[in-house]
Amino acid sequence: MMNYEIFKDVVEEKFMDYMPDEFKNAKLAIAPVQKVNVTLDGLSILDTGRNISPTIYINDMYERYKENGDLENTIISACNFMAKTISETAPVFDVDNFLNSAKDKIVFQLINTEQNKSFLEKVPHREFQDLSIIYKVVINVEKESIHNVQVTNELSKRLGMDEEMLFKSAAENTRRILPPTVRNMKDVITEMFEAQGMPEELSNMMMGQIPEELPMWVITNNVGNNGAVSMLYENELHELAENMESDLYILPSSVHEVIAVSTDMGNPEELAQMVAEINMQEVSLSERLSNQVYHYDKDLRKLSLATDTPNKRLDGIVSEPPLVYEAQEKSR
Repeated sequence: MMNYEIFKDVVEEKFMDYMPDEFKNAKLAIAPVQKVNVTLDGLSILDTGRNISPTIYINDMYERYKENGDLENTIISACNFMAKTISETAPVFDVDNFLNSAKDKIVFQLINTEQNKSFLEKVPHREFQDLSIIYKVVINVEKESIHNVQVTNELSKRLGMDEEMLFKSAAENTRRILPPTVRNMKDVITEMFEAQGMPEELSNMMMGQIPEELPMWVITNNVGNNGAVSMLYENELHELAENMESDLYILPSSVHEVIAVSTDMGNPEELAQMVAEINMQEVSLSERLSNQVYHYDKDLRKLSLATDTPNKRLDGIVSEPPLVYEAQEKSR
């Protein structure tokens, strides 16, 4: 099985050979695309008469290739997807209409600050604990997905909106477009089992293993996509804490949701270790949010960091501490 770099070269050479004849005069473009937590190799097709083109990622193609071992089938599937997506996309994107309507469609997203230092240089943002709030313009919302456009520094200027204006718009829009949800973990898992066709008796037996005295609550949005930002809604946290009659620990399970538990659940450092282990073993890098645990004080109505573990990055690389003389210089 070829490594990624060889695979990428083969895709670049062969991709257009498998595209339909209508694209024979189009050009293939491959460029790095900086996304949240990762930089991917984006592939798009430049065709006359179009000012917009969908992007697929060679990294995703490579993962499929590793699963099926069939290079030709992997490329053909990607080509079919690209051709279908292009046929369903309007050839000309109405930029003026987009800019005029964007203000009412700007929403929040939470990402990890340390992991995204380079990315954050290119986008308006504000820091929140070890995280950063960034902004996106929603194009449309489907059952389990959101199509959106990242607000970059350049787009922010075209919209005539500084970060403060973006924040105020997103504060109004996010709750309306992507309303928060707070659900018992048992209900979420039961629903997942039912969707998978699991017999009710087996589902009930497995759910019976979860202790009733240690409830866990999933906080996300109505589509379960980039829903971790719902932890910013203090009213929902306060209502949950009041019902549980305790402060909360918030565990960042992914960018899509967080899990709230009573502070009686255990030691925050131990919970943070569990979060970090699950991140590294079970959550893809692009979906990780943080290795820390947060504390919600129901009396002060305040959300803050409960831990400060050294593994600030999400890719397993420990950030280098400042040199002694650099630290001394900064303290002067």
